[in-house]
Amino acid sequence: MTVHEARIGRYYEDFVVGDVYQHPLGRTITEADNTWFSLLTMNTNQNHFNAHFAERAPYGRIIANSGFTVAVVLGLSVIDVSQTAIMNLGWEEIKLSHPVFVGDTVYAESVVLGKRESASRPYAGIVTCRTRGLNQDGDEIMSWRRTVMVYRRDAPHDKGYFPRAKSGPLA
Repeated sequence: MTVHEARIGRYYEDFVVGDVYQHPLGRTITEADNTWFSLLTMNTNQNHFNAHFAERAPYGRIIANSGFTVAVVLGLSVIDVSQTAIMNLGWEEIKLSHPVFVGDTVYAESVVLGKRESASRPYAGIVTCRTRGLNQDGDEIMSWRRTVMVYRRDAPHDKGYFPRAKSGPLA
């Protein structure tokens, strides 16, 4: 029997400049998601949670909170770009190019723009990607460049964290 250690994501060595990752999950934006995020973050713009008010705005309906939709697209990219990240180093050129509404399904894809070894952490490398979000119709809703520090394959920091069962191995 082979036991496969808990792991998903890519290590520094796995990234190749020019490779594109179509992240595998999509996420439909719900009214509850949008309202809760807006209220939890103290965003009082009524276009995010007051349908009567939003009817008078240019789009004529509730528009999803852009902070929330950025967070969703970022989250969708984690499995391929930053699952093994130590830290995000920055975002640049964030563009919101198309509105997102309740009921839209959001997808994301990323292209690797560059990579280099970390000068200060020999167990890590630095990867830069351009990520964009798409809606269900293929409209680009947003994009940015993100730089992230990720573990190298031989880094010990993200290994051996899964607990051993007190009752013994699973059989």
